[in-house]
Amino acid sequence: MHDPNSFGCRAFTAVLQRIGDKWSLLIVSVLAEGPKRFNELRREIPSISQRMLTLTLRGLERDGLVSRTVTPSIPPRVDYELTELGQSLRKPVCALAEWAMANIDAIHTAQSRFDRANGEKV
Repeated sequence: MHDPNSFGCRAFTAVLQRIGDKWSLLIVSVLAEGPKRFNELRREIPSISQRMLTLTLRGLERDGLVSRTVTPSIPPRVDYELTELGQSLRKPVCALAEWAMANIDAIHTAQSRFDRANGEKV
């Protein structure tokens, strides 16, 4: 059995927290199509706030999954793209997205069944 306080377990948990949150997954899936500017990402993920996009991009950059390139111009151009490490996430992220799309109806059905059985408002 794994010790949840061991370094390996804490490191594993930290990695999963980064790549498992919804914003990181959405950003990685959008950047899998190629480099994007900040406002392009905002348009493609309209439900994300500017602050959350900034924080998530910084976290992905810190973890080595996204690179940020500033091109000196007026105004400065900033592009984000997946690094080689980030590219290695493409396949599992796409597989997860495909699974979610294939099973969304079954999940909604299960949620409705659970809510009805437990007196939750549907």
